[in-house]
Amino acid sequence: MTINPLTVILIAIIVFALFVFFKTIRIVPQKVAFIVERLGKYSATLEAGFHILIPFIDKVSYRHTLKEQAVDVPPQSCITRDNIAVEVDGILYMQVVDPKKASYGIDNYRFAATQLAQTTMRSVMGKLDLDKTFEERENINSVIVDAVDKASDPWGVKVTRYEVKNILPPQSIKDAMEKQMRAEREKRATIAESEGDRQAKINRAEGDRQEMIARSEGEKQKRINEAEGRAIEIQKVAEATAKGIREIALAINEKGGTNAVNLRIAEQYLNEFGKLAKTNNSIIIPSNLSDIAGMIKAAASVIKDKKETPTAA
Repeated sequence: MTINPLTVILIAIIVFALFVFFKTIRIVPQKVAFIVERLGKYSATLEAGFHILIPFIDKVSYRHTLKEQAVDVPPQSCITRDNIAVEVDGILYMQVVDPKKASYGIDNYRFAATQLAQTTMRSVMGKLDLDKTFEERENINSVIVDAVDKASDPWGVKVTRYEVKNILPPQSIKDAMEKQMRAEREKRATIAESEGDRQAKINRAEGDRQEMIARSEGEKQKRINEAEGRAIEIQKVAEATAKGIREIALAINEKGGTNAVNLRIAEQYLNEFGKLAKTNNSIIIPSNLSDIAGMIKAAASVIKDKKETPTAA
């Protein structure tokens, strides 16, 4: 079967036309920029969308992502101000803001930014003591961002931030730091324990003081209450005694009252004399035992005198 030369030529023309068509059309994705050169010279920056190029004249030479990029900064050895070698690494965040400068300002902006971040890191760490490096992370990040961002401005790259990932001192330094931290924790624990014991003693002393004050106040109130009770008791007894005396006086003034008093005096005299004889081995006998009636008569005369004495106005 023979192939018609015209058919071969037609197929070749179709293939060439398709090739030219695909070389002419460019579809740029979102957040991507294409740098187009015309005959080896910068021509245009193609942003997201549909574009048509001139075949064999226009060429897409560079493609840049406009998204923020995270570039890993490899670990490096740094010497601190107190001559301790530490290994430091981090992450650099950057973004292409001018694709043209990023294409023609420097050959590889990612590599250049990483190297600049490392050299700046060594410079910053050399100004700090080892203990300060862990505390000054924010300051270290800020210094590196300022240095790299200033240097990358001609490259069309914006450095947004830098983060230190690890600061690794030698194992011997780690052991020493661990011992120091352990001693510091034990010191804080001892201080906390002593403070707690001190506060507990203060609280107990304050409690004892409050208890003693409350007890003394209670004892004081008790004594006041007892004194008031005794005073009221004495007053009541006195009032009862006075009332009894008034009643006796009224009874004496009545008919036959004097005889009743004489009888009562004789009874009490004999009763008390009998008690005295029972409670002692020695019996006390009045010198004039037969004069008991005279004694009663004398007492009755006293009562009579009081009775006959007029009451003062």
